[in-house]
Amino acid sequence: MITHIVFFKLKDNSPESVERTAQVLRDMEGKIDELKHIEVGIDVLHSERSYDIALITKFDSMAALEVYQVHPVHKKVIEHMTQVREASVSVDFES
Repeated sequence: MITHIVFFKLKDNSPESVERTAQVLRDMEGKIDELKHIEVGIDVLHSERSYDIALITKFDSMAALEVYQVHPVHKKVIEHMTQVREASVSVDFES
């Protein structure tokens, strides 16, 4: 199994903006067969080093992750995230 984690820092980190973007991420659930698990977390600490949203996803294989990366539903999410994010970082690992 491959775990794919992405942290997002948004340009507008107001509660409304963060929730709206978290919902865009959550809306992928059930729409991409290769996506076996999705969890979206909103930061509660708001420290200087915090990111606003964490996306945790799981896939059966690297091949499944690659299919997800180019899936039309994910491509629409990328479009949204490109507009609203200030920064993002990711980690992918075998789990």
